[in-house]
Amino acid sequence: MPRRRSDRNKPRRPENRGRRRNSERRDERFLARESSAERQESRLTPSQRESVERLLSGIGSPEPQPIKPDDFQLEAFEAIEHEDVLVTAPTGSGKTWIAKEEIRRLLATGKRAWYTTPLKALTNSKYTEFSAEFGAENVGILTGDRKENGNAPLIVGTTEIYRNQLFDALRQGEQVRTDFVILDEAHYLSDDERGHVWEEAIILTPPRIRLLLLSATVGKAEEFASWIETVRGSTVRVINRAGSRPVELRAAYLSSGLQLYPLFDEAGTFNRDLDQFSKQRTNDQRRRRRY
Repeated sequence: MPRRRSDRNKPRRPENRGRRRNSERRDERFLARESSAERQESRLTPSQRESVERLLSGIGSPEPQPIKPDDFQLEAFEAIEHEDVLVTAPTGSGKTWIAKEEIRRLLATGKRAWYTTPLKALTNSKYTEFSAEFGAENVGILTGDRKENGNAPLIVGTTEIYRNQLFDALRQGEQVRTDFVILDEAHYLSDDERGHVWEEAIILTPPRIRLLLLSATVGKAEEFASWIETVRGSTVRVINRAGSRPVELRAAYLSSGLQLYPLFDEAGTFNRDLDQFSKQRTNDQRRRRRY
């Protein structure tokens, strides 16, 4: 039957709309199943408890004691006054002590220093550390998103920022305002994507500025030093502190039940007690596929 002209502008109302709305109100809605069943984790056995106690034994802050520098630290500190120095030593062995003592010596004579790192997080950490050590008024920070106290005698920043300052100085025919540069994590020179930044920073740094390169993992240190001597016309002292880490690393797994399991057993092999969590993960994946 044709609609009247007065009804044509009214929206058409389906006859079953009311029925559908009423049925939706009557229908019972079901909650989705849990993604994984609640896990009942067994308590640690006596042997497992003993392994955790061994894992945690000796952990804590040691009693404060006067610093007694190692021979490699003293050798580097003496050498850096006259030549470039490349220090390769395990993490935690005290490489930063060398940089801090040379910075202290420079600031006392009115000179300036740059401390570069590859990471913003590490830069922020060193900025906080050096501000407490040398005074906040003597330390500045320059990264891609943080610039504070840029005229301070000690600048902490990413290697990219230092490299950019070298380029700016070349374009403007000026000198970079520093007397000493520390390149922390110097092994980044071999990085495929960012290594050219360290290469350019070393090549463009004027010979009057001494370099201290620090790394725990640099390979072929003598070859690296020879290249630096070639491009800078300087002499490079290589100081290799061989051996294991002075600060031991311990690995563990914290379960969803907040129980701690050593990652390795007494023999240094994978702790088979952790197999239970691999099985749980497999069961969870199967349960998700099922639902």
